[in-house]
Amino acid sequence: MGKTINYLGIDWGEKRIGLATADSELSLALPFRTVSNLEEVLQIIESDEIDVVVLGSPIKMSGGAANNSLWLDFLAKLKQRSHAPVELLDERLSSLAADAKFGSKQEKAGRDEIAASIILQDYLDKAKR
Repeated sequence: MGKTINYLGIDWGEKRIGLATADSELSLALPFRTVSNLEEVLQIIESDEIDVVVLGSPIKMSGGAANNSLWLDFLAKLKQRSHAPVELLDERLSSLAADAKFGSKQEKAGRDEIAASIILQDYLDKAKR
């Protein structure tokens, strides 16, 4: 069997960044933690030996790209500074799905981690097909 691949899922927000992890053996995304900036994300990519980063891409409900300059800046810096490739995945409704699965009374930080796990699990499920 080949090397285990470690994944990091990211639900980016201006105030909080939700993270989830998974590996290629289990292919099960688990909420990990919430951080507040790119430096913390990069530190986790390094320390946890992340092989692939899956970043939720904000797309408008109409299907067009959301031109959020802060998100675009985060993406550019993440790609530039991370050794791991960055995959983008449509994150529409991931926060609503997190609320539906676990209730909207969740603490905001927990919601961000859950949204990140939904993004990452969606990626893993699509990769299996």
